[in-house]
Amino acid sequence: MLHVITGATGLLGSHLAEQLRAEGQRVRALVRPTSRTDFLDQIGVDKVQGDLGDPEALRRAFDRADVVYHAAAKVGDWGTRQEFLRETQQGTENVVTACQAAGVGRLVHVSSTSAYGHPPADAPLIDENWPLGTKFWVWDDYTRTKIAAERAVWAASAAGLPVSVIRPSWLYGPRDRLSIARIDRSLRSRRVRLIGPGNNLMNTVYAGNVAEACRLAALKDEAVGQAFNITNDGQLTQRRYFELYAAALGHPPPTKHYAFSVAWNGAFVMEAAYRLLGIRRPPFITRYAVWLLGRSTFYSSEKAQKVLGWRSRVGYEEGIPLTVAWYRAQQQP
Repeated sequence: MLHVITGATGLLGSHLAEQLRAEGQRVRALVRPTSRTDFLDQIGVDKVQGDLGDPEALRRAFDRADVVYHAAAKVGDWGTRQEFLRETQQGTENVVTACQAAGVGRLVHVSSTSAYGHPPADAPLIDENWPLGTKFWVWDDYTRTKIAAERAVWAASAAGLPVSVIRPSWLYGPRDRLSIARIDRSLRSRRVRLIGPGNNLMNTVYAGNVAEACRLAALKDEAVGQAFNITNDGQLTQRRYFELYAAALGHPPPTKHYAFSVAWNGAFVMEAAYRLLGIRRPPFITRYAVWLLGRSTFYSSEKAQKVLGWRSRVGYEEGIPLTVAWYRAQQQP
C-alpha cells in the first residue's frame, strides 16, 4: 500500500511515518521546501515538495495513494487568524478536494478534541457523541478552524469519500518542538504554578500511541465514517504531570498554586497586551494553556478501544522520559 502523510515533519506525522516504515510500507510525504526532512530521509520516506495551498503538489502527492493521513495544521496556542485559516481550515479543504480528485482509498483526518469547543467545567465525560463547536472565546482561532476543517471532512464523507477522523488531545513525545522547550524553561526558572489544586486529570497522549490509532483507523472497514477520541495514556493529574517532567529534566517540581480564574484573567491580559503591541512570540501563558492544564473536563477513548482495538502502549512513566531524552539530545553540539 502507498501511505501519504501531510505534516510528516511534525510530531504526530513523524511517528506515523516511523511506524509505517518499520512495517515496510511505502510512505510518501508532502513537505514544504523550508522543512527539515533529515529524519524522513533517514527512514526512507519519499517526498513531494509543496504545501497545502498548492493544488499541483497535492495532486502529485496523492497520486495512486491508498491512504492519506492529513496531520498538517497550524498547531499551538498563538498566531494570527490568517495563519490558522490558511494552514488549518483552507489547507484541509484543499486536501479533501485533492483526495476526491485522486480517488484515494481512505482519508484519515487528524482533528482535535478542541473540535468540541470548550465544554463547561461540569460537563460529563466527553465522548464522540458530544456536538462539535460549543463555546468559544475571543481570538480562539485554533479551535474555530479545527471545527471548520472537520466539518469540511464530514461534508466530503457525505459525498462518498471514505473518511475516518482521529481527535487527539494534547500530544507529547520525541520530536515535539512546541511544548517541551517551554516546559523546560518554565520549570527551570521556577515560574510554573499549579492551576487550581492540581488534582484534575490531564488530557495528554503520547504521539506514537496516536499514530497507532491512525494506522488502525486506516485499515478497518468499521472505522469508515467514524470519529475516535485518542486522548490519554491512563489517569494523570496535573500535579503528577509536572512532577514527571521536573524529575526527567532535573528541576524542582512546582508547589505553588494559582486559582483558575486568576490564571485565566492574567493570561487574557497578557494576550491582549501582546496583540496590541504586535508581539509575534507567544506570551508566557495563554488562556488555551490555562485551559489545557487546569480544566476538569475529561475525554473518553473507549470507542477507539472497542472499535479499533486501540490501546495506549506507551505510558507516562515511559513516554515523558523518552520525550526529555530526545529534547536533551537535540541540545548536544
